Amino acid sequence: MNQRLACVTLVIDDYDRAIDYYTRVLNFELVEDTVISEHKRWVLVRPKGSGTCSLLLARAANQEQQKYIGNQTGGRVFLFLNTDNFERDYSNLIENNVTIVREPRDEPYGRVAVFSDIYGNLWDLIEPVGKQLPR
Repeated sequence: MNQRLACVTLVIDDYDRAIDYYTRVLNFELVEDTVISEHKRWVLVRPKGSGTCSLLLARAANQEQQKYIGNQTGGRVFLFLNTDNFERDYSNLIENNVTIVREPRDEPYGRVAVFSDIYGNLWDLIEPVGKQLPR
């Protein structure tokens, strides 16, 4: 069996605003931006160097969905961004005025900090201990 998680939906308020944030601030790459209808696009972004999971940026279609922008997991850390260079990526967050929710600390599994994205979703930035990231 060969399965993999292809993408995770992230509810957003505006496609262009989200694309700008994830590509300019977090340095993700824009994988696809296809117009489906007047109000809907298929937008995928992913960390550079990653051949795996992407974020599907999905604009909230109604008030019910809008309630979950920035809080898709009830306040828990939602996404986990592994890195091969913690200091480089943490410095990038600071330089781009990203909100740091928990300062860097060393854990048995690696160096980690928690940050909040443009919508308030919580992320772990992690440089795993003794593990190389897939190329």
